[in-house]
Amino acid sequence: MEQELEYLKAVRRKEVAQKIKTALSFGDLSENSEYDEAKNDQAMLEGRISYLEKTLTNVRVIDVSELNTDNVCIGCTVKIKDVETGEFEDYSIVSSNEANASQGKISDESPMGKAMIGKSVGEIFDVVLPSGYKMKFEVVEIGKQNL
Repeated sequence: MEQELEYLKAVRRKEVAQKIKTALSFGDLSENSEYDEAKNDQAMLEGRISYLEKTLTNVRVIDVSELNTDNVCIGCTVKIKDVETGEFEDYSIVSSNEANASQGKISDESPMGKAMIGKSVGEIFDVVLPSGYKMKFEVVEIGKQNL
């Protein structure tokens, strides 16, 4: 996030400013779609910069080596078992900014993440799907993420 913020401020801002300057040289702003597009790009860029700055202000870095794996928490890897089917699933519990379900990284704010937080090995928990169906899972193993 810090690298993206630096790139947006140092590189993209200059690119967008140049795009606006070029569009202004075309004349009449009332019919200048290039100018409208450049100003829209600028607004989106500044919105992203603002979001990153706010997010980075509230960041707390977790030292994985200091995690207690007695209970599920952010920074843990968790192996769970579907009580009904007996199938196993592995997840890494991360913040909402890092979540990527296709990589097995789920947010502590997601329904599954919320249900797991604080549970210990052997504990069974429920997850209610958007359809209203309730699934039961058992925590099989808790570990630390390999970063």
